[in-house]
Amino acid sequence: MQFSVPPDHPCLPGHFPGHPLVPGVLILDHVVEAAEAAGAPVDTAWAWPQLKFLQPLLPGEQARIELERLDDGPAAAGRWRFRVHRGDALLASGELRAGRA
Repeated sequence: MQFSVPPDHPCLPGHFPGHPLVPGVLILDHVVEAAEAAGAPVDTAWAWPQLKFLQPLLPGEQARIELERLDDGPAAAGRWRFRVHRGDALLASGELRAGRA
């Protein structure tokens, strides 16, 4: 899944004035959307047992999310490893786990 955050997004003026960066929580929201599109449970609570932000994403930059399912069986789609890239640069990585809504 690819995404970008437009320069006029309402969260940007406060994060940070004069030098906006896309907030990590907005990147994670896109990770959840990508996982749901790939079969993860919808409208669930998520745990983030591993999470690392390595580089910032700037408004208007294109980012790409890569997902890997970590489990199978009856609880399949509940654990995912993710990586967020801008071109060849790794911006964020980690794991998300579905919980109960």
